[in-house]
Amino acid sequence: MRLQHLLLRLPGYLGALGPPRRLWRSRSLNSISPVGSWRGQSSRSPAHWNQVVSEAEKIVGYPTSFMSLRCLLSDELSNIAMQVRKLVGTQHPLLTTARGLVHESRHNLQLRGLVVLLISKAAGPSRVNASQNYDTVSGIYSCQRSLAEITELIHTALLVHRGIVNLNELQSSDGPLKDMQFGNKIAILSGDFLLANACNGLALLQNTKVVELLASALMDLVQGVYHENSASAKENYITDDIGISTWKEQTFLSHGALLAKSCQAAMELAKHDAEVQDMAFQYGKHMAMSHKINSDLQPFIKEKTSDCATFHLNSAPVVLHQEFLGRDLWIKQIKEAQEKGRLDYAKLRETIKAGKGVTSAIDLCRYHGNKALEALESFPPSEARSALENIVFAVTRFS
Repeated sequence: MRLQHLLLRLPGYLGALGPPRRLWRSRSLNSISPVGSWRGQSSRSPAHWNQVVSEAEKIVGYPTSFMSLRCLLSDELSNIAMQVRKLVGTQHPLLTTARGLVHESRHNLQLRGLVVLLISKAAGPSRVNASQNYDTVSGIYSCQRSLAEITELIHTALLVHRGIVNLNELQSSDGPLKDMQFGNKIAILSGDFLLANACNGLALLQNTKVVELLASALMDLVQGVYHENSASAKENYITDDIGISTWKEQTFLSHGALLAKSCQAAMELAKHDAEVQDMAFQYGKHMAMSHKINSDLQPFIKEKTSDCATFHLNSAPVVLHQEFLGRDLWIKQIKEAQEKGRLDYAKLRETIKAGKGVTSAIDLCRYHGNKALEALESFPPSEARSALENIVFAVTRFS
């Protein structure tokens, strides 16, 4: 059975499993400066994320819902997909990743590739390429489309690898050890396969600067995840000082570097100058930061949230709450939220919502949204630029 058929059947197989939780600690550095006024929502901004993505895909003439499907439909990964079915009924995180590939629309896994295509079209051809006849579809070079697919392959590979379970921390409630061991093997093999295909596609672009940019982005991703994993192994991570400046540095490495450098690489492929490349980088960076903060805010702003739902203790609202509160009071709140040695996330969430962390995180999300919009001002007005603006509006909208 081909992977396309398996993907269509996966929603019926997969349960609503929560994502694996990763934690990291940081030092208290600078506080956030007051954020300026938000530009507000454009009258053209669609009301829902799905509509934003749908309209953007029409502009680039390339549906990104299964952008890397050409790679995924290979015989090698089709065989892996068959093995993934054996994990159905277990609690291995690889199932959550597979489920997200099918119908996680709010945090669309293909967002990065779509942004690369949009910013490629928004910038258009450079003066160097304008007089030459290159292979373009909907105003986008074929090499830029290949770059968008490579970006998605790298991101998806990282998601798969992040789902590898630490077997030393397994509890009886996690299920049989053999299921987790088997799931880890599949996660390693499939993630490595995606990375190998990404590296092969990158080499075919025959641009050393683009290779350097994407290689450094991959290094940033590994470094960011390493910090998260190394801190999560420490028993006293909850009581460590955490500062928003260090949080932003780590978040850029693990969530922003790939999009920022892919946008810059797209400009390099079209032979745009350094100024245009920098503006594309800035848009990708601030867009990714805004998107991450929006994701962190969801457990605190959703109208219906399960009382037992957990959240990341390194998420933006929590980090800001700790910074405003101070170390001693934060430790006191942690102790008050613990019952029989376990943290009561519902109680801690209400405590955080009563503080300044959530509203400050919303301000920070809009701050990065404004920075992304400022970077777009250097691009000429177009449908593609409007779509990039609408993506920013969608991730900074909280009402």
